[in-house]
Amino acid sequence: MLHWMRQCAHETQPGPLHSVSVSGAVMREDGRLLAIRRADNGTWELPGGVLELSESPEVGVRREVLEETGIHVEVGELSGVYKNTARGIVALVFRCEPSAGTERTSDESTAVAWLTPEEVAERMSEVYSVRLLDALDQAGPHVRSHDGKHLAGSL
Repeated sequence: MLHWMRQCAHETQPGPLHSVSVSGAVMREDGRLLAIRRADNGTWELPGGVLELSESPEVGVRREVLEETGIHVEVGELSGVYKNTARGIVALVFRCEPSAGTERTSDESTAVAWLTPEEVAERMSEVYSVRLLDALDQAGPHVRSHDGKHLAGSL
């Protein structure tokens, strides 16, 4: 009986919970990368957000990039997987190419810009700049962890 009670208690307690986000590393032919300045905290990041339960990662990337920037994209290969160990968020980043649309801000973004790789490194924190810079490297996909501020290798 005690064994059964322990087993039932174990089965009803939720394990670690994670959310999945998707982002687009959108690259123009001239090598510039699409970035947004977030409305909620003012940081520069690549466009993306939480993947909805009913959508595929590719559909989620297209939706998030369009919502935040006004740019339609063709979604390509996965370029990286990034886990925020402090918040339990797993981010999937896909290489994308712009296909239509005009840059515009949204409720989630106060600026939309096409940045050079050097500007990405200057404006973004390392946990976000690495996602765009990794997308430039065709050797991926890259898998990295961070605590929300620093990559695991530099903790």
